[in-house]
Amino acid sequence: MLCDDIRPVVYNFTYLLKICGDKSDLRMGKLVHSQLICNGFSTNVYSMTAVVNMYAKCHHIDDAWKMFERMPNRDLVSWNTVIAGYAQNGFPRKALELVLRMQEDGNSPDSVTVVTVLPACGDIKSSRIGKSIHGYVIRAGFWSLVNVSTALMNMYSKCGLIGKARLVFDRMRTRNVVSWNSMIDGFAESGDSEAAILIFKKMMKEGVEPTDVTIMGALHACADMGDLEQGRTVHELSNRVGLTSNVSVTNSLIAMYSKCKSVDLAAELFGKLKKKTLVSWNALILGYAQNGRVSEALDLFRKMDQENVKPDSFTMVSVIAGLADLSVLRKAKWIHGLIVRSHLDKNIFVMTALVDMYAKCGGVHTARKLFNMMEDRHVMTWNSMIDGYGTHGLGKEAVELFEEMQHSVVKPNNVTFLCVLSACSHSGLVDEGCKFFTSMKQDYGLEPANDHYGAMVDLLGRAGRLKEAWDFIEKMPTKPGISVFGAMLGACKIHKNVELAEKAAGRLFELDPEEGGYHVLLANIYSDASMWENVANVRKIMSKKGLQKTPGISLIELRNEIHTFYSGSTSHPQCEKIYARLEKLVDEIKKAGYVPNTNSIHDVEDNVKKQLVNTHSEKLAISFGLINTNPGTTIHIRKNLRVCGDCHNATKYISLVTGREIIVRDMHRFHHFKNGSCSCGDYWANNNVNQVNNVSVRADQEARRAWVTALTRVAARVPRHDSVFEISSATDLDTNNLSNLVIKGNSPGLNTGVSPQLVNSSNPSL
Repeated sequence: MLCDDIRPVVYNFTYLLKICGDKSDLRMGKLVHSQLICNGFSTNVYSMTAVVNMYAKCHHIDDAWKMFERMPNRDLVSWNTVIAGYAQNGFPRKALELVLRMQEDGNSPDSVTVVTVLPACGDIKSSRIGKSIHGYVIRAGFWSLVNVSTALMNMYSKCGLIGKARLVFDRMRTRNVVSWNSMIDGFAESGDSEAAILIFKKMMKEGVEPTDVTIMGALHACADMGDLEQGRTVHELSNRVGLTSNVSVTNSLIAMYSKCKSVDLAAELFGKLKKKTLVSWNALILGYAQNGRVSEALDLFRKMDQENVKPDSFTMVSVIAGLADLSVLRKAKWIHGLIVRSHLDKNIFVMTALVDMYAKCGGVHTARKLFNMMEDRHVMTWNSMIDGYGTHGLGKEAVELFEEMQHSVVKPNNVTFLCVLSACSHSGLVDEGCKFFTSMKQDYGLEPANDHYGAMVDLLGRAGRLKEAWDFIEKMPTKPGISVFGAMLGACKIHKNVELAEKAAGRLFELDPEEGGYHVLLANIYSDASMWENVANVRKIMSKKGLQKTPGISLIELRNEIHTFYSGSTSHPQCEKIYARLEKLVDEIKKAGYVPNTNSIHDVEDNVKKQLVNTHSEKLAISFGLINTNPGTTIHIRKNLRVCGDCHNATKYISLVTGREIIVRDMHRFHHFKNGSCSCGDYWANNNVNQVNNVSVRADQEARRAWVTALTRVAARVPRHDSVFEISSATDLDTNNLSNLVIKGNSPGLNTGVSPQLVNSSNPSL
């Protein structure tokens, strides 16, 4: 056009600028902008509005603002454009401030303004401003507009008011697919996955054609519920409507199958993806990590690097979470170095994951150093460090850090209290734990969940206050769950209380009839009381129901290879050497005073009992470590169950006769054995309750999975649907002033003579 000396018109520039903005092509956008100036359109309100929009969509919001300020004339569209630019570039407070300035400039908000500014309210979780805008919508007559109602639903959902979002949804006369998607997504994000699926089914029943966002929202709900059957149904629907080829849908399917513990199906989908995005890689890496398949997560991470896919904070958090579960310090240091080289060591969520990882790999002091180095800390950072101290038996340090947190700008949440209560339980700090439990609701308004009550029962029970623990259960305002009665049963084992054990076990059998661990523990309690007929009855019940005890597994890392041992296993290549060294080791520790504890083994000869306890998985792993490491080297063991009393006692003697430090991480805490003593002071080990580990293992795994999901979701800093929007901490508007903003007035379209105003309600003159 220019070569043919044809003079362009305004429409040509606005159209080209829109294309540049949609493609985020800043270079071409600047070229069009320069031609616009050369052709004398720099004062035209339409062309300059297009320029503002282009810079905003290219994420150069400062340049967009400069262009806006240079405009000699601005109309409502210009204001809406710059407000949307700030809202969509992560500056919600600035967007709200501009609505005020827009009205001062004589422009009244229209429905586009409302739809633009409501997401900003959701981003800063200001339901007060959102409700004010809702009132304005009703007065202005915008409530019948589908896009306005949908924006209101999203705002309420983001503010945690899903009930109000549902009211808006139910009152809509007409709905489009976006409205349905918003409601499904709102319920899924709020944790009410069942309601999300019900809305999804209702949508299908009404014949609304689903989109990729519909499918992703439904899959999110299925994943959170762990409902594989419903997830498969949604998968089949996506096939029928031709959405499986959509990479975002496939990514959601990978995440769903991973969370439903079908990670092999997730890997199959990943393998079929022709075009893999970073989200695809992250979804499967996280899936492997959450399902305990750390080696495969690391292999995929290495493959990702080989294919020159650059990891982000989400990737790193997923890998770190897997390494934390593996509890191998060497690999922890490797990923830490990689993070530093990738310049992600300033990311608060990556650093939080590192703190958690080092604590779970036995490096609690390194974790504290990283914690101290962090300029900003998230509540999860504090929780990770408090939990780290607790699992290492450093209860006093955990309490001190919690008290320090109470004086910081970060306020404790439900997880914080669970961590500190657990730390008190690990270290026998009963009075402190009781004080924190009371403070939880009294000072912070936090309602205790079943896990908090379980921690309190554990705290009281271990201290021998069984009657007080049982009275505590009976006075609970909510129905006691598995964690509560599991803690009670464990305490009864410690203190040999058969009467309360039978009560607790009876409730556990009702709550979880498929779990064999409770039966085994009850049988051991009967055994301690020499009630052999009762022991036989419990075993008959187990045999009839097909219930079994979870086998013990211990892991040890040597030269970047993980070696796995089962109780009594003979499959290791060094099997003969391991058993020979173990036999010699048992003789040595017996001379030092060790006496095998065979109380939990019945119906076999005494010599067989001793042979069985001497081949527990951690003893085999320790023997392997002694054979294959140099004298003086610390041995690190990871066990899937709690360390039994005999192994705990034996390991103390092994550390004494070999001069080795042995660090054992079980499902609940670390034991640092050195010179014949343990860091737990034998407080924790007095409870020989491996049989309840299935409960605790599942609870810990679910809590861990939830923690990783939360951290990775926040680390991604974007919503699930591959959105480009990002919430920023930057603010140009005082939060205190924001809390007083309200909208009043009527729509200019109603011609009432009253112009809508966004005013400060704290000023009595208004």
